[in-house]
Amino acid sequence: MNLGKRMAAEFFGTFWLVLGGCGSAVLAAGFPQLGIGFAGVALAFGLTVLTMAYAVGHISGGHFNPAVTCGLAVGGRFPMKEVVPYIVAQVIGGLVAGGVLYLIASGKAGFDATASGFAANGYGEHSPGGYSMGAAAVCEIVMTAFFLFIIMGTTHRNAAVGFAGIPIGFALTLIHLISIPVTNTSVNPARSTAVAFFQGTWAVQQLWFFWVMPIIGGIVGGLVFRYLRGNDE
Repeated sequence: MNLGKRMAAEFFGTFWLVLGGCGSAVLAAGFPQLGIGFAGVALAFGLTVLTMAYAVGHISGGHFNPAVTCGLAVGGRFPMKEVVPYIVAQVIGGLVAGGVLYLIASGKAGFDATASGFAANGYGEHSPGGYSMGAAAVCEIVMTAFFLFIIMGTTHRNAAVGFAGIPIGFALTLIHLISIPVTNTSVNPARSTAVAFFQGTWAVQQLWFFWVMPIIGGIVGGLVFRYLRGNDE
């Protein structure tokens, strides 16, 4: 499959992840009496990855996340020369989804993306649970590292064929169940970028953090799995 088509698949996959995951947080999580809450948002993120893994994973590999692309590259599963094009496609897909979500959300009287946070990621005073920058860094690095570890394990040629999307989707759900109170869960720089620019203030100022920490975690996870599997990677 040529690079252009694979980039398109990454665009659509990341678009769906942001629209489904962040959309559930912005539109449905706090709906009076019927809101889906943290658990519903966590499940929504997992379902976006699961559904797109089967829809376009056979085209692009189903990364939808710059940290995953970087982790797979250092883990020996993805060519380094294609890392930047994949990340560009992911970020654009996320930003377009953020724009669509903003158009939908702003259709409600009184909506204010800056005041609501617009599902942006944050630490310190902008952490949902008030967690420090240090705690947020540990959380994002560890969660992303395990996400990569699970991705590489379930997509290995010796793993059960055709089922990787299920544990990967469940893994992302579990990650959100753990870390939404800490950072609102990033583990994905494209997802963070997609909503930060529409939030427009503190989310943009803290965005660097949600690029650096997930990518560190992705690289760690990729290297650890590569070490365990040895030369067969």
